[in-house]
Amino acid sequence: MKIVIAPDSFKESLTAAEACEAIARGLRAVLPDAILDKCPMADGGEGTVDALVTATNGTFQRTTVAGPLGEPVAARWGLLGQTGPLPPAGTTPGPGGPPTAVLEMAAASGLPLVPVEKRNPLKTTTLGTGQLIRAALDHGVRRIILGIGGSATTDGGAGCAQALGARFLDAHGRVLPDGACGETLAQIARIDLSRFDPRIAATDILVACDVDNPLCGPRGAAAVYGPQKGATPEIVRQLDEGLAHFADVIARDLGKDVRNIPGAGAAGGLGAGLLAFCGAAIRPGVEIVIDAVRLRERLLGADLLITGEGRLDRQSMMGKLIAGVGRTAREAGVPVVALVGSVGEGAEAALAVLQSYLCITPPGTPLPEALSRAAEHLEASARSFIRHWTAS
Repeated sequence: MKIVIAPDSFKESLTAAEACEAIARGLRAVLPDAILDKCPMADGGEGTVDALVTATNGTFQRTTVAGPLGEPVAARWGLLGQTGPLPPAGTTPGPGGPPTAVLEMAAASGLPLVPVEKRNPLKTTTLGTGQLIRAALDHGVRRIILGIGGSATTDGGAGCAQALGARFLDAHGRVLPDGACGETLAQIARIDLSRFDPRIAATDILVACDVDNPLCGPRGAAAVYGPQKGATPEIVRQLDEGLAHFADVIARDLGKDVRNIPGAGAAGGLGAGLLAFCGAAIRPGVEIVIDAVRLRERLLGADLLITGEGRLDRQSMMGKLIAGVGRTAREAGVPVVALVGSVGEGAEAALAVLQSYLCITPPGTPLPEALSRAAEHLEASARSFIRHWTAS
């Protein structure tokens, strides 16, 4: 019997790799001779680097870059162990070719890197994210998967572009200093790409993004996400005007209209910046991860897929991991069961792609205990489930 184990992380308790190991222990207790393919997953947000590097037997890297406020940050990223062209949706990569890097912008420009009392998206920059991209290029990478969740920034990706060689000039022709931030955007009068890193043009950059917000307006980067980053209503207005101005300069100087592209407003407009300066493609994170770990290929000959995450509710079917993994397995004719930490309203919608789901947490368990004993509960649930599944 072959079982593919493909869970997400269990937030605040288990990484995806740890969840794989716990499930595997439970299965081994009942099926010691089963073939278990442990494939830690992610949906493009936090944990994507860990999941992809682990699932492909890749290597972790660490690079010191500028944090959101310019302070040094040791950012962790990875090189995938399986290489080949970045595939279109529904296909898998082949062997050979330059390595693929996986990055999380949050490792360089994330909100947790800014103390609460200093959070102000007028002052934060994506410079470090651009430096992370350059570090990957220096390793010979020509394919980059970049997760852009959890940002502290609303600079439209201007700081990132500077790190890659873009120069921004003000109305007097003066070059603005590196570290462009939200309040810098209104000063940009012209874009100079004469020193832009030429390796970008030969690099495929795939952006993992699960939101479809445009750059500006009531659903834009500033209005929707600015308050989460410390923006007052006045700061939101200033940021939105700055992003609109930046979009106009990009359209004039680069010939690219990024203002209303779905996902352009992600990560404080970093989506727009990556589209404009790097020719990036934006795709749902779970689709990128499914392709990168070759899940479809790993499902060949499988009898069962076990997935899981911290909570199953109606949002789980809105581009989240369980929905993506479930659909992929169903297309392959492989039954899927989800082991989850808790079950919320609307969870039954997941039965459209799952054969069943099981809450691993015993009723009445206090949350701190549920988190601290998640591995134990997950192992026990996997053991109980597989015993009943094989019997039936």
